[in-house]
Amino acid sequence: VQLQASGGGSVQAGGSLRLSCAASGSIFSINAMGWYRQAAGKQRELVASIGSSGSTDYADSVKGRFTISRDNAKNTVSLQMNSLKPEDTAVYYCRFEIKRRFYNPLSTYWGQGTQVTVSS
Repeated sequence: VQLQASGGGSVQAGGSLRLSCAASGSIFSINAMGWYRQAAGKQRELVASIGSSGSTDYADSVKGRFTISRDNAKNTVSLQMNSLKPEDTAVYYCRFEIKRRFYNPLSTYWGQGTQVTVSS
């Protein structure tokens, strides 16, 4: 299983970006999908997650500005980021909980990371 993230880039404060992450390979089911970020010198933190039922969870710092969504048919998750702030600058990682076969346990997979830079 591989996760491929895309959509990062540089934007001015107040701008928008959309991140996407697609899973490929042998997949029976995907449970939670999520986005994490790691700023320079800081620990990786949860940005947003979405469960298999569509329930969502957001970090307080992004509530009202970011929206996470998933497309189960395409094994993808997206993160729409609006009203971006310089403090949103970080490397963003997607994370999936995947069951490869019906008899396998859930395993965690990470994407390669995509840089988001917000200038003031």
